[in-house]
Amino acid sequence: MAARNIRIISADDVPANRKRGGETRAVLSPATCGATSGFMGTARLQPGERITEHYHPYSEEFLLLVRGELTLDLDDKPFELFAGQGVLIPKDIRHRLRNTGSEEAFAVFHLGPLAPSPELGHVDTEDGPGTKAEGHIVLGER
Repeated sequence: MAARNIRIISADDVPANRKRGGETRAVLSPATCGATSGFMGTARLQPGERITEHYHPYSEEFLLLVRGELTLDLDDKPFELFAGQGVLIPKDIRHRLRNTGSEEAFAVFHLGPLAPSPELGHVDTEDGPGTKAEGHIVLGER
């Protein structure tokens, strides 16, 4: 790949998405850098915050907790995650993130492959601060 095709993206340059709770940013995505195989982003959750339950019908999700503690609910079964731990969430598995610790939690996630169209990539299964669980909604943009 020629150097002219390389794009360095700062997380601070990507708008925060708070529709499902917490703060997510799709840092490396089709919209920000022309990605074709998936997208990567960050999630920040303050103590007591959560990212509402959802699933990805086309993508698996890699999640690495960089800082803090999280409870990850997978099909209603809770798993505790601590800083430095990662998990692979298979496609079609309902999941929600909850900050059950006393400090901000910071995670990095990657989803791939991309859905055939952005509106098919993310299915909400419960209401969040800015959503109604009635359709397909994607975290990242194309």
